[in-house]
Amino acid sequence: RQQKWKSSVSTQAKMPPCDFVPEKYKSYPYERMQKIREQFIVPSLRMYYKKPLLLHQGHMQWLFDYEGRRYLDLFAGIVTVSVGHCHPKVTMATQEQLSRLWHTTNIYMHPSIHEYAEKLTSLLPDPLKVVYLTNSGSEANDLAMFMARLHTRNFDIISLRGAYHGGSPYTLGLTSLGPYKHGVANGFGCTTTMLPDVFRGPWGGNRCRDSPVQTVRKCSCPEGACHAKDQYIEQFKDTLNTSVPKTVAGFIAEPIQGVNGAVQYPRNFLKEAYRLVRERGGLCISDEVQTGFGRTGSHFWGFQTHNVVPDIVTLAKGIGNGFPMAAVVTTKEIAGSLAQNLHFNTFGGSPLACVVGAAVLDVGRMEDGLQKNSEDVGTYMLLELAKLRDKFEIVGDVRGKGLMIGVEMVTDKDSRCPLPAEEVGQIWEDCKDMGVLIGRGGLYSQTFRFKPPMCITKKDVDFAVEVFHTALQRHMERA
Repeated sequence: RQQKWKSSVSTQAKMPPCDFVPEKYKSYPYERMQKIREQFIVPSLRMYYKKPLLLHQGHMQWLFDYEGRRYLDLFAGIVTVSVGHCHPKVTMATQEQLSRLWHTTNIYMHPSIHEYAEKLTSLLPDPLKVVYLTNSGSEANDLAMFMARLHTRNFDIISLRGAYHGGSPYTLGLTSLGPYKHGVANGFGCTTTMLPDVFRGPWGGNRCRDSPVQTVRKCSCPEGACHAKDQYIEQFKDTLNTSVPKTVAGFIAEPIQGVNGAVQYPRNFLKEAYRLVRERGGLCISDEVQTGFGRTGSHFWGFQTHNVVPDIVTLAKGIGNGFPMAAVVTTKEIAGSLAQNLHFNTFGGSPLACVVGAAVLDVGRMEDGLQKNSEDVGTYMLLELAKLRDKFEIVGDVRGKGLMIGVEMVTDKDSRCPLPAEEVGQIWEDCKDMGVLIGRGGLYSQTFRFKPPMCITKKDVDFAVEVFHTALQRHMERA
């Protein structure tokens, strides 16, 4: 069936070959799936695309739908599939553990949690050597907030506007994107500060960020200094002086904002912000849910790209390649604050999760060299997408590092007004119809998110960029 499928959009791009043959789909017909979705699944779980995809099987960077159509997955299950869909080595390790032991909880010792804790913490700098395993990124950030408050005996936590740190009632106070806010009390003790966005914010230009591609805005910064960083730090100081007490519990930031569309800060902003927070008695939390495990290419952890060492690191998504697991890594001293009373997690650190996590580390770091691939292929993709920015007025900004990439769409480069969501949606639908799946993000859903499994190749990039190019041309013809 896959060979018979023709794109509904004409393109010269040829999808790279794939030897994998998916199994025959045997579940309910598409229409019955739709009815079940409408009747039995909560409507807040919205689906992508006008005709939602019914996916059946995955292999590395590829997804197959119920009719056998193949798609290049550039969103990786929302930046979660790190080493590739159903990676054979991760699958084999999981199958072996499935027949041995699924679950015991932490009231007993079992081999895999100790083996994994040692392996994971060996990849983090001192003194980040104690791990608490959980089930999701929201849960990890929730626990990080709790630890920071317990340890400092302070309450207030600062986050950046545009941040996404989870959707639980506790973390929703840190999340600062309007579409995720519900009309219930949240955010007590949480304060947001100005996002240092050198493209959309008031300051910044073409020398400010750690990326192979800089913004087209001109920069007033001399060599070796960043005026934009200084201006945004002044705003950070203003928040410290007006909106929180003299002592704070902490500050949390993603090394590169994920849901907001791969937004990057000026060089050295985080380093200076960490210093100011620690002067106030606070802890610094790095949310590595999307940037961790080599995705930025140059470093294994996103915080390393800023030359800082946090007090607490939160991990999820790529940690399990799609398996539900997450972690909080911190110092022995901070972890000790949680031991004053009982704190327990039934499923966190299960035998199954730890085997999956260990296999992901082995494959990504030691066997497949995916961090290096993220750097090489990600830089190639950034530079190719930058050519489209130079060609199309509606492509306002291309940014990112490694395979953490955002392409922000605008009505025009001078105003930087977001391209209306309906128009962005048309481009996005056309890409899907040509066989490429891309994410969406940003406050106005104006930014395309390119964050594929880290096994992607340059030939895949050539195909994806040509498809995106065709979709942009079609949009200009419609306009």
